[in-house]
Amino acid sequence: MCGVAGFVGRGDQSDLERMISSIAHRGPDDAGIHINSEFAVHLGHRRLSIVDLEGGRQPMWNKDHTVAVIFNGEIYNHLELRGELEALGYRFASGHSDTEVLVHGWEEWREELPHRLNGMFAFAIWDETKKSIFLARDRFGEKPLYWARQNSTFFFASELSAITAHGQFKARHNQMALMKYFAYGFVPAPNAVYQDAHKLLPGNWLRFDLNSGDIQTKAYWHFRVTPIDRPPSLDEAAEEVAALLKRSVKRRLMSDVPLGVFLSGGLDSSFATGAMCKHLPAEKVQGFTIGFREKSYDESDHARAIAKTMGILHHVSILDFDDTKSLMEDVLCRLDEPLGDASILPTYLLCQFASTRVKVALSGDGGDELFAGYDPFVALKLAELYKICMPRFAHRGVRCLAELLPKSTANMSFDFKLRRVLQGLDYGPELWNPVWLAPLEIDDIENIFNESVKAEELYSEALTLWNEDPAKGTIDKTLEFYSNYYLPDDILTKVDRAAMLNGLEVRSVFLDNDLAEFVRHLPANYKVQGNNRKIVLKKAAAGLLSQSVLDRPKKGFGVPISAWLRQWPMPDTKRTENIALNATFLAQCWTAHKHGREDNRGLLWAWLCLDRCLINGRPLA
Repeated sequence: MCGVAGFVGRGDQSDLERMISSIAHRGPDDAGIHINSEFAVHLGHRRLSIVDLEGGRQPMWNKDHTVAVIFNGEIYNHLELRGELEALGYRFASGHSDTEVLVHGWEEWREELPHRLNGMFAFAIWDETKKSIFLARDRFGEKPLYWARQNSTFFFASELSAITAHGQFKARHNQMALMKYFAYGFVPAPNAVYQDAHKLLPGNWLRFDLNSGDIQTKAYWHFRVTPIDRPPSLDEAAEEVAALLKRSVKRRLMSDVPLGVFLSGGLDSSFATGAMCKHLPAEKVQGFTIGFREKSYDESDHARAIAKTMGILHHVSILDFDDTKSLMEDVLCRLDEPLGDASILPTYLLCQFASTRVKVALSGDGGDELFAGYDPFVALKLAELYKICMPRFAHRGVRCLAELLPKSTANMSFDFKLRRVLQGLDYGPELWNPVWLAPLEIDDIENIFNESVKAEELYSEALTLWNEDPAKGTIDKTLEFYSNYYLPDDILTKVDRAAMLNGLEVRSVFLDNDLAEFVRHLPANYKVQGNNRKIVLKKAAAGLLSQSVLDRPKKGFGVPISAWLRQWPMPDTKRTENIALNATFLAQCWTAHKHGREDNRGLLWAWLCLDRCLINGRPLA
């Protein structure tokens, strides 16, 4: 893994050096820069060496020095692409660098290059002949890529903090992006917390033409559920899923450094571990687990049982509140953008723990999004019936009664799930998914920002996607919401930041091109039937895992943040005073939560994270 940064326009080498210095944690092994003064092109790179340790320095050039690449990620099918390019006459200088495949791939395929890649990536290509900068991001957004334009200067980087490090960039906060942060619990792409800055959407490329100054973006792939008319039988589909997952794992074992696997004890990570053991001797597989002293959140015993059955080398670390206190400033202040997912803390510790023994770890991220693993997939049918049968006035009464229930701090307690579901049912089905995730309801967002806002503005991304194809059912539309927004902008962002802060590369085995393409064409009833989720995945895993593992209810990587927040001091509102948040309302919410009268965990964590991070502690203007 690496970090990329660059700009075209005003600025000098000192600006570029500050940019790459701000993302040094993404690439502690090496650094490289290139400056073309004639065209004011500046390219910077930080490298974490994983493949071709000696020959993979960047920027990497073609033979006649007209094409340069800076690259963050791994291309798992680079050997196949190398063979194609060699057959076309290209000669490679490196032994097995996947970066050099991008150099020659651009020469041959131009804008078609990203579509041919199976991997996780964010890269920039400077084509001196075409006088253009080309940016591309992988299909699911495993690797981040931001861009901005201000005062005739075009900027791009792996993290926003690199763009703000440039002396010409004026960091003014984007009010709507921050409101969306409180509405989703993450900042949905293409929004970013600064004006004039953007996240490049997953599965998109961008071309900046130096001659005209034009910027063009285009989707080369997007995740949409499109069931085929004659799908394979469920058993046939499960057999294919098992084969594709094993192939995906094999591809992700490509490494010149030690690697391991994250093992929670749940279906996804256990399946990934079992598939890994099909390609490596079990005693060479290292599993890593984070547990909690709060038992309703802890899965470490299940992980230990899986590890013992498979015979792998297993490492466990237990997290408690004292650990989180020491993590707060170190992690949240370096997140680059606020993230309303408190599991960033154990994810950081897991990555830190794993990085002491390996440099690469496989993960099961993406399994819930592709195969319908989350609770809302079960809640959808019940919500539809409730919406039909329950009069509006009666619903308001039910919500009031639910608020009278004692506020439990246990993981996914009944009272928490009930209040969350009822909150979403204030709205139509098109908003259930984002509102179920939301740290705040719309009325509260208006209170915090002292500004009126419409649901259509706050949730514009989710609404556009939901309404794209009226013929689709709620299961398929929900799969699309989670895969296009929650996965890249929450889950993968969380893992990327936690891993990069610890010099670790994490590879998601479920996000392989071939596996995702196959799964998105399967019908909804292969994924959800009644209360049963991940149906086809469980069948696929049956040959590797015991029935007790397959039948275990999903726990998720939850964090006892509700209880922990009662012991944390309230943030000082001075850091966010330029955003003009309603300090009185926030203080009331904090006090009510602290004394157990309300459960405001989502709001308070989102505020705490915004207060601490704000781009490496830099206040927003």
